[in-house]
Amino acid sequence: MKLMDIFGALKRDMDFIERQLYRSIEGDDELLSETSLHLLKAGGKRLRPVFVLLGGKFGNYDLEKLQHVAVPLELIHSASLVHDDVIDDAGTRRGKPTVKAKWDNKVAMYTGDYIYAKALMLATQLENPELHRILAKAMVQMSVGEMEQIRDFFNTDQSVRHYMLRIRRKTALLIAISCQLGALASDAPAKVHSLLYRYGYNVGMAFQIRDDLLDLCGTEKSIGKPPGSDMRQGNITLPVIYALQEEELREPLLQEIHAIRAEGSEADTSRAIGMILSSPGISRAEQLADRFIAKAMDALECLPESKTRNHLKEIALFVNKRSY
Repeated sequence: MKLMDIFGALKRDMDFIERQLYRSIEGDDELLSETSLHLLKAGGKRLRPVFVLLGGKFGNYDLEKLQHVAVPLELIHSASLVHDDVIDDAGTRRGKPTVKAKWDNKVAMYTGDYIYAKALMLATQLENPELHRILAKAMVQMSVGEMEQIRDFFNTDQSVRHYMLRIRRKTALLIAISCQLGALASDAPAKVHSLLYRYGYNVGMAFQIRDDLLDLCGTEKSIGKPPGSDMRQGNITLPVIYALQEEELREPLLQEIHAIRAEGSEADTSRAIGMILSSPGISRAEQLADRFIAKAMDALECLPESKTRNHLKEIALFVNKRSY
């Protein structure tokens, strides 16, 4: 089964979610509506809403209820991207100008705040305090993760453990609760919530590691931004951390990273990328991503056998081998 087959099976419901996404940001202010719409039109995989809908299949599936989870989660993810682009001084995302590039930093920050607020308004349509608690806690942790990333810009002495904690907060938690809250909103058994959370967490960890690998191994056409963007922004990712652990490579790679820091956003990262690609850093990061996917598969094995479980397996495999 291919990923497009899974999206095809959910097409009608995902089309509905997509319409609700656009409606959710309309009307309050012309400029905020325009900037928010610009972000949504840039596209994206919409994996979080897909996870919500698939999680809902393990309970009493009700699209009207699930939209109040799926749309807020995608909006929260989108808002975090707007803020990320300001922090990273990113000019493009998914091959298109960012909000901060097309307008300015102030407009981008308020756009992110507006989208966050819209997400919270929509989530209140479901009268389940547990759902709101989980959502709020995840948003707090995401903010902590973002602050940790800022604090660690160009920190070449950070440990793998520290990196893992950061991506857990920044990326994996939102994917984990996307799976969990779909089941919770559909009144699935508590054990199912727990297993889906574990699946989503491990997929989310692998997703971010693959994202970090693509920044080094991908092309501008495939990833929608220049390769090496993370290093230019000071974001020291897992393959770089592993490469820096190689004794013969550490000093020359440190020199390249220091040069990148001095040169700023126009820095040439090709030499640093070449060093990392020739090191064991890439294969070690790939192996860790594989281990997270294996843990996700273990969680799925404890769920009832179904078409939905197979869909989740296929998505996990896609995440681990994706090239965009």
